[in-house]
Amino acid sequence: MADNMMLNQHAATATLEKRDREMIPRVLVRAMFGLMAITLLVTAFASWTNHPLSALPPQDVAVKTQRSVQIFAKMDGSARVVDIDGTMVADLDPTQGGFIAGVSRALARVRGNHGVSENAPVRVVRYVDGRLALVDDATGWKAELFGFGHDNAAAFAQLLEE
Repeated sequence: MADNMMLNQHAATATLEKRDREMIPRVLVRAMFGLMAITLLVTAFASWTNHPLSALPPQDVAVKTQRSVQIFAKMDGSARVVDIDGTMVADLDPTQGGFIAGVSRALARVRGNHGVSENAPVRVVRYVDGRLALVDDATGWKAELFGFGHDNAAAFAQLLEE
């Protein structure tokens, strides 16, 4: 009886070990590490050879409309946007201003690194090709807003409306 139990235990252990080995096939693990190595090599090569950046939006597009604003954001996601003449553009609660507040925090970090006041105005720009961007002339920072989805870009597009 004891021998039978030992035999069953060894069989169960062998089955579990086989199953664990088969959960992630070795070929898949090797392919994953191979892909990581290739990516690292291509990136290193591009860096070492000073390969120019690609897949960037065109930089020579004319501005269709723009507005200089100051963004005052809170950590709860609310934001108040004021025109440079002091006119209130938007007073957004946390459910409306989350993306604007988040971008404002990223802008504040860049400005802090450059020693620029957080309250300096920033430009919301719509180009003739329809793209939207947030441009900080004080630091040279620019956020192309098309990459964050339609709803988030629309939040900034509303700031351009009179």
